[in-house]
Amino acid sequence: MRDRRLLPPIRPTRGRGAISNVPGRFEGWRREPDVEETSLDPSRPETQVTAQRAKSILARNDSPDVPFDRSINPYQGCEHGCVYCYARPAHAYLGLSPGLDFETRIFAKTNAADLLIDELSRPGYRCAPVTIGGNTDPYQPAERNLGITRSVIRVLHDCRHPFSIITKSALIERDLDLLAPMAAANRVHAYISITNLDNPLARRLEPRAAAPYRRLETIRRLAEAGVPVGVMVAPVIPWITDRYLEEILEAARAAGAGAAGYVLLRLPHEVAPLFKEWLEAHFPMRARRVLERVRDMRGGKDYDPRWHLRQTGSGEYAQLLARRFEIACRRFGLDGGRAALDASGFTPPRSQRQLQLL
Repeated sequence: MRDRRLLPPIRPTRGRGAISNVPGRFEGWRREPDVEETSLDPSRPETQVTAQRAKSILARNDSPDVPFDRSINPYQGCEHGCVYCYARPAHAYLGLSPGLDFETRIFAKTNAADLLIDELSRPGYRCAPVTIGGNTDPYQPAERNLGITRSVIRVLHDCRHPFSIITKSALIERDLDLLAPMAAANRVHAYISITNLDNPLARRLEPRAAAPYRRLETIRRLAEAGVPVGVMVAPVIPWITDRYLEEILEAARAAGAGAAGYVLLRLPHEVAPLFKEWLEAHFPMRARRVLERVRDMRGGKDYDPRWHLRQTGSGEYAQLLARRFEIACRRFGLDGGRAALDASGFTPPRSQRQLQLL
């Protein structure tokens, strides 16, 4: 095998976050590029959206790190291409790469609404708030034509079932006709994810997501429609996006956000080599310093999966970040939290699927 130190760097693919298609952790072999291959312009893979008949739609969890026990993800893979996305390793279970495959090979759960009706119709079902988009973005580009997320929201709307939704897309504004009446009955919260306020940086980090200031406009429009909206500063990346923490919180509050949260950069499984490639391509002079800081907050490793530490990290810098967030939230009036969503009006759907979904 050739020494990779002798190979020219792999150049980024325009409009994509990942630099390469790193092998999934379940692959039995891997192939290294030779000099000739890495000297060529990288390919520009087209997005392929595949209809998938899912077997289930409600994912359950008992994690003490998240404030919900069930979630819905209408899509597997995400075209937004956020290089830091902790959901990337899931593509390895499909025999695909968590790299470019994750953002170009999208699986759309076209029967999501029908599965949800079945789930909510079960005699033993107990209503509690569900989160839409806990893994991949429910409003990624494919949603504009497919409308799977809208069909799921329609079911929840008609059943008076509470839910929260998290996205970094302005497409959520399309569904204000369903979200606004749900909000009036205290049955929905929305959260908009913003990592930084620098458009060129955002294009490299999250190449196909809405621009940061467009997301602030989305916060404003949701708030004006009466939808309780918060901001998620996620992830916070040391030496790359951490400087924007207070600025994001201030701008989000001015736009109408009433709550806030943050998550420290997570590098599980294949996300670590992907992020290292991204750093070498975009911030080569800063890469070592970023990774050293990450390891300082993860017990000397790229990632620490322990409960209560996965989201916030440990050590001096992590404590400083938590303190900065606390002070900023108090200063800008984002420390009040959210009232619990109302689950008392839940009405199970008819099992014969007679609800109008579209």
